[in-house]
Amino acid sequence: MKVKSKIISTGSYLPKKFLTNYDLEKTVDTTDSWIFERTGIKKRHLAAENELTSDIAFEAAKRALENSGLKAEEIDMIILATTTPDLTFPATATKVQAKLNANSAFAFDIQAVCSGFVFAMATADNFIKSGQVKNALVIGADVLSRIVDWKDRNTCVLFGDGAGAVVLQATTEESSGIISSDLHSDGSLNDILKTSGGPSSNQKSGFIEMAGKEVFKHAVDKMSKSVIAALKKANLKVSDIDLLVPHQANARILSAVANRLELSEEKIILTVENHANTSAASIPLALDYAVKNNRVKKGDLVVLEALGGGLTWGSVVLKW
Repeated sequence: MKVKSKIISTGSYLPKKFLTNYDLEKTVDTTDSWIFERTGIKKRHLAAENELTSDIAFEAAKRALENSGLKAEEIDMIILATTTPDLTFPATATKVQAKLNANSAFAFDIQAVCSGFVFAMATADNFIKSGQVKNALVIGADVLSRIVDWKDRNTCVLFGDGAGAVVLQATTEESSGIISSDLHSDGSLNDILKTSGGPSSNQKSGFIEMAGKEVFKHAVDKMSKSVIAALKKANLKVSDIDLLVPHQANARILSAVANRLELSEEKIILTVENHANTSAASIPLALDYAVKNNRVKKGDLVVLEALGGGLTWGSVVLKW
């Protein structure tokens, strides 16, 4: 029988502290209505001063693990998609592994910015399909508040902190599991979404810099095409989609993607209002929301999609 990867559980975590648009009105030249009309965002969560990426990743992973019914020692692999590691090295995933006592697992980070979770899912899927792994913990976690210039009104309104996770398990069921994936990158578009620093340049992480209109244009075009390409690999059509779980960057982008795909907006999970753009965490956060709110049921065709700095972009098609 052909082995596939199946999501058996989800989990998420948002820091307790949050910042509303009204709070931002007091510090930068903006308004709640301006932010909401252009982004669909109402608030963003911020990690506490002593709260690291490994801490919030652990919280999400712990919940996903509890919901899976598995023990930590049954996890064979941990992949953490993050742009904001605790340290330059070692991999933050190894810190999560230690916190979980998942001593049988190998652990590593993956960096594809906002596309990180999609890239991590595709990577874990291939480890499972090859027979090297039975149970994989895939996490997306970022504390973007640490690399945001809070004086830049064009970017500071967009980002927040959070973490989400899923447990993937090997299965031979034909009626469920990951069916296809579609991944891309284009380094010639590096400069339209990046940070102003990094370890090999000036020892500082720098701040997020973004050419908003350019990113918007590429996001709508590339995410739409990737969804169609991933579906084509699975001999499926857009009309077969039951639920689209996109990277939660901007409500207007997601609406434009829905229009491009001619997909009803009722079929799209939209959570950006409550946590803003959390980079690699946004898809698993939205997926956990869908599970908790009964927006997804067994047998549903679910598509995950994202675009991030690099540029990187891609999609994963799965049966729930």
